[in-house]
Amino acid sequence: MTLQPAKDSWVDRFATESTPEGVTYDEVLLGGKEFPRSRSVAGILLGLLMFFTIAIGVAQLVNSIGWMILRPGGEYIDWLRANAAFDNPWGMLSAHLALATLIPLSLALVLFVHRRRPGFLASVRPWFRWRYMGISMGLALVVFNVFLFVQHLGQPFPALQPQQNFWAFLVVILLTSPLQAAAEEFFFRGYLLQAFHTLAPRSPWFGVVCSAALFALFHGTQNIPLFLDRFAFGVLVGVLVVKTGGLEAAIGAHVINNVLAFTYAGLVSTIAQVKATQVIGWVDFGWDVAGFGVYTVLAILIGRRMGLATTTPGIKKLEGVDPWEK
Repeated sequence: MTLQPAKDSWVDRFATESTPEGVTYDEVLLGGKEFPRSRSVAGILLGLLMFFTIAIGVAQLVNSIGWMILRPGGEYIDWLRANAAFDNPWGMLSAHLALATLIPLSLALVLFVHRRRPGFLASVRPWFRWRYMGISMGLALVVFNVFLFVQHLGQPFPALQPQQNFWAFLVVILLTSPLQAAAEEFFFRGYLLQAFHTLAPRSPWFGVVCSAALFALFHGTQNIPLFLDRFAFGVLVGVLVVKTGGLEAAIGAHVINNVLAFTYAGLVSTIAQVKATQVIGWVDFGWDVAGFGVYTVLAILIGRRMGLATTTPGIKKLEGVDPWEK
């Protein structure tokens, strides 16, 4: 038996494939009736292509609107370069809104390519478990700040020198960084993890590792420690998603990490410096991974304490779940 809700919305006209019962988060897209692996390959490639196309269009649109409203003067190409470097708040706004398109794109891929209900992209029960996400954000706030404080013990405290337009930046950070972080989780730890899992369904590790690798590569030019830093984050929150049955704790960690990074940078240096980071050392890598690791363990334990569901409703049936057995 599979989960087939009553047909009461336009979504059901497209969600013709039922969600398997009793499966973990990474297994949600398994058990398709027609070409499950081909759909996943097509969805992954289509998702990457559509994102770059749509994101560029959205960023250009927002930048054009800013140019017309703010009238900064100078050449338009210089305005675009400044925005790309996060030299002004409008650049951050355009980048974050462009990344936010990953949310509707991920939901659309699940619905139109895989013919599944997109609510199961958020969690196995389905959609958000808001209380757990709120607790996860509080946990991340404490853990990340503690590790940052311990890491800099014995070093001079940076002087508070808010950068130009800091308060405008702060408004953009608080309003759009959560959206940007959630969007990346929907796509990388959500859709890509589930889609890659259908290609090697014996273990969740293939989906976790492949989605984490793409996430790290997605950030562009970087040295080896910085790449591994982002890859390790992707792996750890990927494990977190599988173990807790949803994206909530991954989104919580990503949101707090980005908000803290941008806010602290704006208070003691510039946000553009953080945006331009391409090199870190092995010590910073070690501290970051330790902080992410502690957060992951604690978030899993809290999820168990709260009794979070980690599988879709019902009892798992062996037949029809593994596409390699078809």
